[in-house]
Amino acid sequence: MAGSMAPLGVKKERAAEYKGHMTFAVAMACIVAAIGGSIFGYDIGISGVNTMDPFLERFFPAVFRRKNLVTLNNYCKYDNQALSAFTSILYLSGQVSTLAAAPVTRNYGRRASIICGGISFLIGAALNAAAANLTTLILGRVMLGVGIGFGNQAVPLYLSEMAPAHLRGGLNMMFQLATTLGIFSANMINYGTQKIKPWGWRLSLGLVAAPALLMTVGGFLLPETPNSLIERGHVEEGRRVLELIRGTTDVDAEFTDMAEASELANTIKHPFRNILERRNRPQLVMAVCMPAFQILTGINSILFYAPVLFQSMGFGASWSLYSSMLTGAVLLFSTLISIATVDRLGRRKLLISGGILMIICQVIVAAILGVEFGSDKHLSRGCSTAVVFVICLFMLAFGWSWGPLGWTVPSEIFPLETRSAGQSITVAVNLFFTFVIAQAFLSLLCVFKYAIFIFFAGWIAVMTGFVYVFLPETKGVPIEEMVLLWSKHRFWKNIMPAMPTMPLEDGWGPGDGRGDSDLAGADCNVHK
Repeated sequence: MAGSMAPLGVKKERAAEYKGHMTFAVAMACIVAAIGGSIFGYDIGISGVNTMDPFLERFFPAVFRRKNLVTLNNYCKYDNQALSAFTSILYLSGQVSTLAAAPVTRNYGRRASIICGGISFLIGAALNAAAANLTTLILGRVMLGVGIGFGNQAVPLYLSEMAPAHLRGGLNMMFQLATTLGIFSANMINYGTQKIKPWGWRLSLGLVAAPALLMTVGGFLLPETPNSLIERGHVEEGRRVLELIRGTTDVDAEFTDMAEASELANTIKHPFRNILERRNRPQLVMAVCMPAFQILTGINSILFYAPVLFQSMGFGASWSLYSSMLTGAVLLFSTLISIATVDRLGRRKLLISGGILMIICQVIVAAILGVEFGSDKHLSRGCSTAVVFVICLFMLAFGWSWGPLGWTVPSEIFPLETRSAGQSITVAVNLFFTFVIAQAFLSLLCVFKYAIFIFFAGWIAVMTGFVYVFLPETKGVPIEEMVLLWSKHRFWKNIMPAMPTMPLEDGWGPGDGRGDSDLAGADCNVHK
């Protein structure tokens, strides 16, 4: 390697030399940071207010009148673009704001974006709770979207950078765990507030202020990540924080990786332009495909419109909210399964197994609805129970696979110089597809009817094949050494430019880019 070459980032694998363990500082930081996930989940689940009669009568009177028409096609009663916009504008706003969050996260630190997100959530909650007309209601959703854009951009990065490499998967999933907890909480609150007429919906929409306040205050109290501190020139403080969160002063190997990554990061002035370079092609593909596929599972359609969906199938208002509350509880439980297994089984096994079960569930639901449910009839009690059971199985599979890992994988694969830009792309793609599905789902349900589940099953088949072929196993790989992983993968090694280091003596598995064992247990000596 010529001495005049530009900095190349991390130059060798040092994973076996990493020291440290789970510390109280990391635990508290992850809990406070993951509150951002609970707000994201709450805003998804709270969309269930769109089945409350006082809410519909005040803001969407046309839908309120149509839902009680016996002669109208059951699949089409909620097909209203304004009602869809109430849900989807949140994500369009988030998509735009997450691109603005990238330079803030890089230049001012992860904490700055977390604080900005918390303040935006507080403003949005106040506007929605006090809304007297549709304009104020939509404006409040826009501000909540700004909070999602900043929070979802910064929180997964924060968790990935704070966590020890051997626990990163589980700790990063605190974001998804908090998201599912937020969804479940919103469903529970909706179930209770629907009985408070006519203002129960205001309570549902306003309670997001509680976790938003915790997120904002926590943002001021959290330590900044050592990666961000070193990247911004605060090297001594970065080492001090690294020693604090690892619980040891023997952090030379990890600190050296961060310093080398920072050396390259500081030469990159335009990370969005740099991310298009050939050496970043694998990460860019994952940043686009993983969040897009996560939404194309159909999960958000079920989460947004679970009460509407269940009412369309013939459930009463109370039973539809109860059923969505049950599915939210299953999603929460399955995320705990993923946290317990992701750093032992790896990302690929969870994604593939979850994908297979989700395909089966979508096909079964489509078959039941196709045979037993029509435009002018309701499901029998037995079939209704079967549909809820199968949707719960779908939630279970999603919760251990694409739910948490759709966020975890993109947040851990980017080199430091493009990490903020990469996470912004991930969030922007996620929110774009969320917006499209949220805006179009009620119309698609009206047109496709039961075949909407076959539509999503087809996409799940595509994404399961994508993981099998293109995603290497990232279990146990230190975040600053992730760039070296792609040159070992059977497909991406043909795309990546030549690396300045030679491969490991014992190599990585040809199937998924690594062997089944953690990198932490491998021989990490690089031969010149």
